[in-house]
Amino acid sequence: MKVLILGVNGFIGHHLVSRILAKKKEWVVYGMDLGTDRLGKSLDNPRFNFMEGDIAINREWIELQIKNCDVVMPLVAIATPKLYVEDPIAVYNLDFEMNVDIVKKCVKYHKRIVFPSTSEVYGACSDPEFKEDESFLVVGPINKERWIYSCCKQLLDRVIYAYGTRGNLEFTLFRPFNWVGPRLDSLDTAKEGSSRVVTQFIAELFMKRPINLVDGGRQKRCFTYVDDGIDALMKILENKNDACKNQIINIGNPRNECSIKELAQILKKLFKQHPDHKNDKIYSEIVDTSADTYYGKGYQDIYTRKPSIEKARKLLNWEPKVGLEESLKLTLDSFLKENKKAKI
Repeated sequence: MKVLILGVNGFIGHHLVSRILAKKKEWVVYGMDLGTDRLGKSLDNPRFNFMEGDIAINREWIELQIKNCDVVMPLVAIATPKLYVEDPIAVYNLDFEMNVDIVKKCVKYHKRIVFPSTSEVYGACSDPEFKEDESFLVVGPINKERWIYSCCKQLLDRVIYAYGTRGNLEFTLFRPFNWVGPRLDSLDTAKEGSSRVVTQFIAELFMKRPINLVDGGRQKRCFTYVDDGIDALMKILENKNDACKNQIINIGNPRNECSIKELAQILKKLFKQHPDHKNDKIYSEIVDTSADTYYGKGYQDIYTRKPSIEKARKLLNWEPKVGLEESLKLTLDSFLKENKKAKI
């Protein structure tokens, strides 16, 4: 099987290509991204064909690969809340415009697409667990610009679904719920304050800066270790007996639910236990801040985000294995190892 992964150097992309090359000797991967810093040994594998490029520019190369490959995974997106508020038009241009063009090319060449939806499409849904085919997708008012990401992804879901149910496209939509693990975000991104919450908190601990709990950290999230997520993606790619054809599948770990305040406390405890930092004299304070101060006026938060994973269990015979504290420890240990000699 020939797999095209756009955004192959991203968090999910580089973990996925590493797994494919290690476990699927008969598969070939074609990948594109702006850089290679996360790809490591994958670049030396003869079954990995990498193109350094931009999906907004290198459209001819992308169309050729879509035509030649069996499965297309467009993983390119802006997926950090701070940027939804700071530059919503950039989010729209990349997350919707660039990606809908790729969807249309998959329709043109009759190619299967495995597309990353997001847990954010459920928005402020009040269900205790979000179900792919039943839960309402609830977003806020227009002046809360953080919703542009959710809306872009939801509209793509609807476009892909419409093509698929009319026989023009074979698809699987997967919805990741707060995946964490090694190389989630860089230290440079965290210095700017625009990385995802787990990396941001770890970086603040590393740099001895305060950990900011937006509106008290009452929001709850379910954190999923990346190896568990990649296990599910591999099963989706294999798609035995067409189990995933034209399906939407949550990939998360409902057992790993905690509040953002609890997350900060766990990470601070793990940091203080780390061999390189157990004798530090100063540790980050955990402080409260408002959403307006931290993100800007266009932010609005979501207080619960818990997946139902019954479909993943049924269709994929999949179950997440890695618990909350172990997931966070593995993520923290990797970040500290990567940045041990970094200047802060």
